[in-house]
Amino acid sequence: MSKVYKKKQTKSKIYRVPNNTELLTFLLTIPGYSRNNVKSLLSRKQVLVNDVPVSQFNFNIYKGDEIKITPYMNKKMTATKGSKLKVIYEDDEIIVIDKPSGLLTIASDKEKRHTAYRLVNEHVQASDKNARIFIVHRLDQDTSGVLLFAKSHELANAFQQDWNNLVTKRGYYAIIKGCPKEEKGIIKSYMYKSKTNEMYSGHKTKTGKFAETHYKVIKKGETYSLVDINILTGRKNQIRVHLKDIGFPIVGDKKYDGEKSPIQRLCLHAYELNVKHPLTKKALVFKSKILKEMESLLKKE
Repeated sequence: MSKVYKKKQTKSKIYRVPNNTELLTFLLTIPGYSRNNVKSLLSRKQVLVNDVPVSQFNFNIYKGDEIKITPYMNKKMTATKGSKLKVIYEDDEIIVIDKPSGLLTIASDKEKRHTAYRLVNEHVQASDKNARIFIVHRLDQDTSGVLLFAKSHELANAFQQDWNNLVTKRGYYAIIKGCPKEEKGIIKSYMYKSKTNEMYSGHKTKTGKFAETHYKVIKKGETYSLVDINILTGRKNQIRVHLKDIGFPIVGDKKYDGEKSPIQRLCLHAYELNVKHPLTKKALVFKSKILKEMESLLKKE
């Protein structure tokens, strides 16, 4: 009698968590997985929660989390030049990092592994295997600067539900080519997404999302100018679109008609975030200095 071989799993299986529970409890509800199977998968780090490998059976998961079971072991994220973690502030409730340009905030279809979310998760789990972090807000992949995460599901929800009212300042530095005649101004528009996922400004409609950006030129040179920006709304690519709208796109912004960057990056940096703690109402202020590589463009003038 010939032997029957069970076909090995070659593709990752993805599941969405319907209710708050523990990881082992959820995995045991999946048809075809026994307790021994599940424990083996966990020990070999073949289970990922929101693309972060987890081995703790009592790890807390929440409604909406993505659970992925892979056919291979998942190693820790290897720190690279563009992914070294710089912590600005950390306590029992939050962690704030200085995100480098080129690092995604969370996973995308093209990039699953090298993300700020995964890097920060591994940082907090180094001292507590059951610890995890939660997205509060995001920065574009090519934007550097202040990025805040919560350490509990409840606090993250509290931040997100009232984010625009809790934030009192979102300060950015941008470098543009030339200088607008109006060196200080307010840009308002309604924003939309094209079929190619590019954002653009348009007239007010039911589907448009209102966006408001305040800007001020703080240093002028013969070629480049440094602009201080404060956004009153947090729309996707808002600053990039609004600076393009006034004819001065950000240096290095290929997506929105910006000049090629001499420093090989988008010249946009989130330098300050002021926000009220949603539960204690304490004012929290986090800052990041403008990067030397961006300053170097102005010093060459």
